[in-house]
This record gives sequence, structure tokens and C-alpha cells, in this order.
Amino acid sequence: MAHTSEWRMRLHLFEEERTTKAHVVLETGTTTLTGHGVAHRNPADSDVPEIGDELAAGRALNDLGRQLVALAEHDVEGTAATGADREHGQTLGWAM
Repeated sequence: MAHTSEWRMRLHLFEEERTTKAHVVLETGTTTLTGHGVAHRNPADSDVPEIGDELAAGRALNDLGRQLVALAEHDVEGTAATGADREHGQTLGWAM
């Protein structure tokens, strides 16, 4: 069974003084998830905004990734509980 979908993601970066914050929003069409990340620059470090952006964005994306995995695990458990795959003579094969 072929399946194609498009998910939309927006990543916003905010910098104030030595702190960069990232806010990422993922819209799947049925679910909206939000991830957050923060990076703090040490006063002794050089002012390189790209590094703060990369760290904060990476942390926000990691947060989002953890949420996606948790959501998928919940969905797999729900599928197993209802026996949806067993009705079609299949067993669950999702590797977690």
C-alpha cells in the first residue's frame, strides 16, 4: 500500500543578549507538535550567532524528535490494543 504525505515545519530563532531560543512547529495534517531549544553563550566566548542558532535549533529538533517517537509508540500500543492488524491476518512489525 503506497502512502505519500507532506508535513510542514516552521523553525523560529530568537536571540537576546547571550541566549538563543528556538521554537519549531510541526504540522502533520492531523497533529501539531512543538519543540523548544535554548543555547547560552558563555561571556568569554566569541559572539558567533550561527553557533547559538545551530545549538538551539538542534535542541528544538531533538525535543520534537522525542515527541514524535513517543507519539508513535503510543499509536503502536493503541493499534495492538484494538487488534487492527490482527483483523487482517498480520502481526505488528514496528521496531521501536
